[in-house]
Amino acid sequence: MGKHTAKEWLIAVRPWSFPASAMPVIVSLGYLFTTYQDVNWVNGVWALLNIVVFHAAGNTWSDWFDYRKEVDKKDTFGAKTLTSGMFTPKEIMILSLSLLTVAVAAGIGLWLRTGMPLLYIGIGGALCSLLYPFLKFNALGDLVIFIAYALLPMLGTVYVGTETVDPNVLFLAVPVGSITVAILHCNNLRDIGTDRRAHIHTFAMKIGGRASVLIYCVEVLLPFVWLTACAISGVIPWWTMAAWGAFIPAMRNAGTCVRYLKDGASVISGLDEATAKLQMVFSFLLAAGLVISGILS
Repeated sequence: MGKHTAKEWLIAVRPWSFPASAMPVIVSLGYLFTTYQDVNWVNGVWALLNIVVFHAAGNTWSDWFDYRKEVDKKDTFGAKTLTSGMFTPKEIMILSLSLLTVAVAAGIGLWLRTGMPLLYIGIGGALCSLLYPFLKFNALGDLVIFIAYALLPMLGTVYVGTETVDPNVLFLAVPVGSITVAILHCNNLRDIGTDRRAHIHTFAMKIGGRASVLIYCVEVLLPFVWLTACAISGVIPWWTMAAWGAFIPAMRNAGTCVRYLKDGASVISGLDEATAKLQMVFSFLLAAGLVISGILS
């Protein structure tokens, strides 16, 4: 590989997007704290670090695939690591494979420390990552992201911490996953024009700009309604209402997305990053609420 600075390598893996993978695990750790007495916290932290590495591998793989298929060009929004010439396609491919190797090796180690259910969860996550570019281009990216960055990691984190498959954590996967999907959705909304030029078909393209704006607003606001309904019904602690502290930035993001209808794609050029920040704030508050509930119970 060519000579690059640490900053350039950091840019290549898109660290601003890591809340999409890290926050589901952090919320799951909060759930473990408030729900279980005997938890293997080493395995929990291991899972957190591993999913971030896996996410970095997925980001670079997606960038390489998009560039190879001429989806990403100099005039497209988003990552510029290849379109600007900062890295060569070979360098990004080697980086992606190296990160994937580390993630798979660490995943195998965690599997050997726990049991077979983690293998099935890990295989599901690996398939989602490898097939994501193809599925995204066929309007299934939103569904894959919800599975890969909400359902599977939250089930997996609880399993490695307790060696128990606990479906109740999925009550928390819905709001966390909804915001994660919103990161991708606003990205695809922004890129409708350039994606159409590349002859691919994302979910945002299928339903159109106006419907996509509505879907985005639902994705970032529904989590607050969902949490409240779950707390009222008694399936999650009332302290999870701390996540309402993220409501104002969620409304701000929704307002930015609505402006797309009048001002076009440029107005939401940074909305994916803003949504990732929303995910971080929402999930930290949610996890903090779970921890407080565990301390006070």
